[in-house]
Parts: sequence; structure tokens; C-alpha cells
Amino acid sequence: MKVICERSSFLAAINHVASIVPARTPTPALSCLKLTATKVGGVGEVIIAGSDAETSIAVTISQVDVLSPGVVVVPAQKLQQILSAIDNTDPTVTLELDGDQLRIKAAVSKFTVFTFPAADFPPLPDYAAVVSGSAPQPARAVFNVGAGIFRSLIDRTVFATARETSRYAINGVLLKRDGKKLEMVATDGRRLALCRVMTKGDGAGAGTTSCIIPTKALGTYSKLATDPEAQVTIAITDNRVFFGFHDAAVAPESKPAKAKAADKADKADKADKTETAPDKLPVPRAVLSSQLVEGSFPPYEDVIPKDQDKKVTVHTDELARAVRQASVLTNEESRGVRLAFTAKDKKLRITSRAPEMGESEVDCSLMEYTGEDLEISFNPMFIGEALKAISETDVVIELKASNRPGVLKAGSEFTYVVMPVNLPA
Repeated sequence: MKVICERSSFLAAINHVASIVPARTPTPALSCLKLTATKVGGVGEVIIAGSDAETSIAVTISQVDVLSPGVVVVPAQKLQQILSAIDNTDPTVTLELDGDQLRIKAAVSKFTVFTFPAADFPPLPDYAAVVSGSAPQPARAVFNVGAGIFRSLIDRTVFATARETSRYAINGVLLKRDGKKLEMVATDGRRLALCRVMTKGDGAGAGTTSCIIPTKALGTYSKLATDPEAQVTIAITDNRVFFGFHDAAVAPESKPAKAKAADKADKADKADKTETAPDKLPVPRAVLSSQLVEGSFPPYEDVIPKDQDKKVTVHTDELARAVRQASVLTNEESRGVRLAFTAKDKKLRITSRAPEMGESEVDCSLMEYTGEDLEISFNPMFIGEALKAISETDVVIELKASNRPGVLKAGSEFTYVVMPVNLPA
């Protein structure tokens, strides 16, 4: 194998894939990246693949000159360090495999790295076979969505997932699709974030499909979704989820409605098992795959209060500022701020008190307040994280009593339920 690569784009791709590669693993090949250089019709490409046995990434770069096709498995960390150390004045690097050594050459520097046998690298799940339906375990749902739209769903939910718990189902985010409606839900048992959107993406079938995606995979998705206008193809099997990232200029296309209907009739015997993949899918520039979280997600609709009789409308930024300032004087023993709402002057006063530290008092004006006066306490981190996820100018808070959950809403898409905390009088 011998290729000449544009250094900056090559390093960017290496960094994306290496982000999931474990630094320490009993399987040495898992600490490596697999580089596959191909040349078809005079066009050269390098596929950079990495895996941690649960999550895998394959990124294709085309800014390469493939002089000799081939495959090499090289330690990820060392390859990153070498490419980062090469001065920016060297626009290109040459990689050449010589036996079990990979030689990396720049203008004034040369490196030699020992490689692993290509056969030691574990095979990655076959995205193309899953999407086309030819895999032993084909996708039960395949659909397209805007990369930016899906990222907004992640940003508004993933912060509420459980970090460490034996309830594995809440270690991830629930993705549910019903026709063109997509929703994601996350909870850690003390709060719940729900975001719903209507999409224009296609994909045959209108049945309901759901799965629980690990937070690590969703964090990796956000790094790969660099163009919000591009399209992402999502494929869900019984135990894995796939994300195929396409460039905006070559977005996936679909057949006309009549053609889809004909295809559906031809495949009626499979309609209850899988959805047909969007047609004429170009090869994605990157593919992210992850195992799904096992278990049943809690019945989240049941925990969203329906009888709140106090309603507050407040500027998002002003509330975030007030909560942030009031939380300065909190500690592990008094991790909470008290919110006092008064209807007469439409005012919110946020206070906190920490023994041997002091106390704070911050006022915040309300746009609207309906209901009786109320005092309620919340963990300021839980409120602050939700407000960071809200892009709307205003947020609506719905309350019932000091010992009942509060609900934050932004537009028609975002709903956030948070349990109150008990503070000493």
C-alpha cells in the first residue's frame, strides 16, 4: 500500500475515528485503526475504520492519491501523534507499507511504525448489506433525516441520561419513530427530557419503531454531523443502529410514490418485519454503528404531569443567568436553590444558602404568571442544563405544588420534567 494524503483532512478523519478507540484493551488490534486504500476508475479513496467492539466508525476520505492499493492496521494513538507533530507547512504526507512496517514521510521528517496483521482487526458490521436488506439480520427500519435536526434531538435529551446505574435502559436515549414523527427521550430517574420533531425524511413504511441508543454513540454522532443541511440515513436492526452520513450535495433520493407502492406490493410478505431502504443511496462519507442498549425504557408518558395549575413564562437567558448566579453559594450538603414565584408583581426570587459559606438572592422578572404564589426548590444544575439546550427566546414553566415535579417547555418540541429537592427552612 502506498498513498499520498492531504495532511489536515487526513488528520481530521483520523481524530474522528480514533475518538472511540480504547487506549487499553485485551485485544491489541482494537487499539488500532484499519486503513483500506482503493482505486476504482482512477479515483482513489482511503477508508479509516475503528471500533471498541460495541461502537464502530468508518470514514472515507477522497483527498488522496492511491499509488498502490492495500490494507494496514496501525496503532491509533501513534498515528495521531505523528500526524499532529508534522508541521503545518507540510501539506501532504506519504504512507507506504513495507512488510510489517508503515513508513510515514513528510517534507523533512520520516517515521516508521510497526503494524498488526490485517486479519487481527475485527470485521465491522456491513452497513450496505443492512440497509439493502441482504444482511442476515436486515434493518427493521431505514429512514432519512436532516443531520442538524437529529443533532438538535440529541442536544435536547442526552444531558438527562443516567451516568452510572444498574438500570441499563436509562443509560441511553430512547429513539422512537412513528411515520414522519421522531422523538427522543432521556431520564436518570430524577428528571426527564423529551423532544419531538416532524421530519421531511423518507423511508418506506409508517409503523412505529423504537430503540435505546447509548450516549457514547450519540456523542460521536454530534462530532460527525458537521453539516446540518446534509442528510443522514438511520438504519435500526434488532440489536444495532447505523448512521450513514451523506454530503448535502448528494443527498439520498427516493422513488416516486407509484414506484414505492409497487415495491411495497412486491414485498408485502416482508412488510411486517422491515422497512425498505431509501432508494439510490450514495455511498456515505462516514458510517457510525453501535450496539443498542438492552432493556425496556420506562413508560415516560406516565411521569409527565397533566394537572399543573400554575404557569410561568420567562426569558430563557434571564432565567439561566439568575439560576447560575444563585447557584454560586451552594455545596454538596445544600445542592439546591429555592424559587419563590409571586403573582402580584410577576416576580421570581431565587435564593440559596450554604452553611459556613453564605447565601445569595437573585431577582428575575417574569413575562407572565398564572396561579397562586409558590415556593419550590430544584437542583440548579438540572435547571441550568435544560436551559442550555433551549434555543427559543422564552421558556414556559408549569408547576403544581412544592413537592410535585416542575415542567419546562420550549415551543411544541421540548418538554422537560424535573423533580424538586428538599431544602432546610
